[in-house]
Amino acid sequence: MTNKFNLKHRFASGFQNIKEQLETPLRRQLFFKRIILFIVNVLKYMLIIGLCFIILYPIILQLAIAFRAPEDVNNPAILWIPARFSLKNFEVAIIALKYWEALRYTVIVSLSITLLQLISTSLAGYAFARLRFRGSSLLFGLALFTIIVPQTVIALPLLRSVTRMGLIDKPITLFLMSGLGMGIRSGIFIYLFRQFYRGIPIELEEAAVVDGANAFQVFHRIMLPNAKPAIITVGLLSFVWQWNDFYFTKIFSGGKYFTLTTQQVAVLYGLQQALADAGVWSLLGQDITDNPYFTSMILNTSGILVMLPLLIIYFFVQKMFVEGIERSGIVG
Repeated sequence: MTNKFNLKHRFASGFQNIKEQLETPLRRQLFFKRIILFIVNVLKYMLIIGLCFIILYPIILQLAIAFRAPEDVNNPAILWIPARFSLKNFEVAIIALKYWEALRYTVIVSLSITLLQLISTSLAGYAFARLRFRGSSLLFGLALFTIIVPQTVIALPLLRSVTRMGLIDKPITLFLMSGLGMGIRSGIFIYLFRQFYRGIPIELEEAAVVDGANAFQVFHRIMLPNAKPAIITVGLLSFVWQWNDFYFTKIFSGGKYFTLTTQQVAVLYGLQQALADAGVWSLLGQDITDNPYFTSMILNTSGILVMLPLLIIYFFVQKMFVEGIERSGIVG
């Protein structure tokens, strides 16, 4: 009875407080504003939580599948939380990917191409930003056109040109394309550098020219030291896109580069040997490789292993990347 009386008393006092707040027009206006603000905040948080769930759902499901024991692959009762946590899927995926060797090649290729992309696109961006010459607007428009056109459309004429020059199936082709400003997404990088250079006060260049500096010296001593945010942004984007690239790497290198993405496509071909090396072939049965659920589980796990180095790198450089995006004009 006491609890019921206290609850009734609290309800009555709360109702009385609301009634007092609605006595004057000003108080009623403030009260309704608070109600509206509360509803807006609730809807805002619901939207944010919903978007986060949509974005994180594939990753959460991927992790739930990756840590599942291979023997439980056909158990319909297991969805989110594995009945038995196991690292066997990672062991099989590492063997099938030839992970450590492929990781070494991927890092070498991605870093080399990123460096070449930075050199070629920064020079092109400076030329379009400051060196006015006949046809510069047309050339810049063509550079932007490469952003819109899909890679598959550009790949055929590039492949024909590379074949005529005798560079097909040679690893140097990727490096030549990046060094000549025809690498992956070079048009975007040229645009980013151009926008950033245009934001640097021209008085700095004029002062350097008065001191006797030529165009290359102005670029090297004035523009590049001030372009660190753009360099960080372009470097990270170039590294990530090259890391994830399969199309150009497979076409122009002829499969001679042992990268993680090319190996991920070939995981299924080496799955039987990987299972035998991991010591689970006899446990699962010889028809396991024909099971689509099992092959999907191994492919999910290999995808996590391919993404993991990028996630670690981004964890350390995310602050510099966000600052570079803000100062390079990509959002403007």
